[in-house]
Amino acid sequence: MAKDCCDSGCEVGTVQTARYRKVLWVALAINLTMFFVEVLGGFSSGSVSLMADAIDFFGDAANYGISLTVLSMSLLWRARAALLKGLTMGIFGLFVLANALWAFKSGLIPEAYTMGTIGFIALIANAGVAFMLYAYREGDANMQSVWLCSRNDAIGNVAVMLAALGVFGSGSGWPDLLVAVIMAGLGLSAAIQVTKKAGVEMNTT
Repeated sequence: MAKDCCDSGCEVGTVQTARYRKVLWVALAINLTMFFVEVLGGFSSGSVSLMADAIDFFGDAANYGISLTVLSMSLLWRARAALLKGLTMGIFGLFVLANALWAFKSGLIPEAYTMGTIGFIALIANAGVAFMLYAYREGDANMQSVWLCSRNDAIGNVAVMLAALGVFGSGSGWPDLLVAVIMAGLGLSAAIQVTKKAGVEMNTT
């Protein structure tokens, strides 16, 4: 009887892992596509927040790739991967802050229409990914980091759209810079949360 219970539990776990793997592959494809879309949009519009979001898409694509690599490995290796992703998210936040400072000194005013349009497309993409990953938000540090990335991205897309509206209404680059700083803060906050949980899991294995 014990053997039957074990087999049933293993089968359920295998099915769930297979589903999670498929979700990660879809998320990876979406994020890579949106990275190229936002890079082109960021360059054409001169938007710091849009470029920051593009870099975030690329970072998330890399994170999904790492998650796929360690998905079948032990908790220790998944925790190590989460630690790497947390550090990457922190570096991303610092990069965005530096980029915003450069834009402030240069005095560039981005093109609002391109910002808003691409921001809306990115919101749809990220909302879809976040919806697919919602069921896995309470998993280990690796799963949690993937969920946090998607959640922060959706919030960032809404912020980019609001920044576009602010730039259009004020004729100033300040809304774009403000959103870039907020996105950097989200990245740093998530990085701290993920690295802490990864550290706990590494110490308990």
